[in-house]
Amino acid sequence: MTFYNDIYPFYHVQRTSFIFNLALLTVILVFVVFAIIFLLILPGIRGKSRLFWMCRVLISLFIGAVIVAVNFTSDWAAASMKANTTYKSFSSGIVNAEIGLHVGLSGINVTLKGNPVMQLNETIDYNEMFKWTDSLDEDYTEALERGLPNPILYIAEKFTAGSPCGLYFQYRYSGTYASATMWTAFCCWLVANVLFSMPVILYAGFMMVATAAFIFFSLASFSTIQNLPACVFAIGTASFEMGYSHSFWLALAIGVLCVVIGLLVILLDCLIPEKMKEAFSVDVDDEDDDNCLTEGYLNSNFLEGVTTITFTGNKTTEDASDKLTLQS
Repeated sequence: MTFYNDIYPFYHVQRTSFIFNLALLTVILVFVVFAIIFLLILPGIRGKSRLFWMCRVLISLFIGAVIVAVNFTSDWAAASMKANTTYKSFSSGIVNAEIGLHVGLSGINVTLKGNPVMQLNETIDYNEMFKWTDSLDEDYTEALERGLPNPILYIAEKFTAGSPCGLYFQYRYSGTYASATMWTAFCCWLVANVLFSMPVILYAGFMMVATAAFIFFSLASFSTIQNLPACVFAIGTASFEMGYSHSFWLALAIGVLCVVIGLLVILLDCLIPEKMKEAFSVDVDDEDDDNCLTEGYLNSNFLEGVTTITFTGNKTTEDASDKLTLQS
């Protein structure tokens, strides 16, 4: 078999891209566009608040981008090993390759890369995606029919519903609940950003803490995979064990950042509420409007023939007025 236009001849469709798939790339581009748009309008912000607004918006966009992106990554947990293994069924060919397993919230990626890549007159560089859906067993059957290499089939078989390891249901439900709580955290992040633009800074801080709480709930849900009995992944004399990977630790860092921001906002709003409102440019216009309405003047032409009645004890007096000044 030869490599032709990024597609192996026996593949029906192009293989799933690893880590940076299309959905993840779309999320990154959307948030990058928002950041660029804000940077373009940044010169229009006057005074010293320009730097504060830039940091505030960029940090907020970074938090939102991470919360959404980790739903589509394939590296919440990962493991890899190098081994000498049989390449395909009904073949005595032995290849030296690195086998990788990458677990995401929506499925697993199984990779196989030869060392060197060219062996047995083939390019050994595979990347297969198996989703947490009811059709995972069908995907595995299809992989058998397509004649994928033995290491990929061996690892994929461990995650089928009928496997004695019992990984399928635990990983599937853990990923589903983790994804649901992560999307809830994204909704809390949206509400927090809206509240930051209103004279309720305290509640915005509470929503940032709520965002962090749901991120931690998501991490806790995914961490339940550690409760499973150990399932050995062994190929030849090599083996590996699963461990948390980049997306897990990145989500944890974002959760801690949200906690710090939320608690800091709550504390400062309790200590110096006026300065906080001034920093976030809220409630300033309302005060200016009130100052403008403290004094008003009426045209004397509209007051001709109008009398004012003043009550002093039991005595009533009437005075003609041709000019009225309202003083609050």
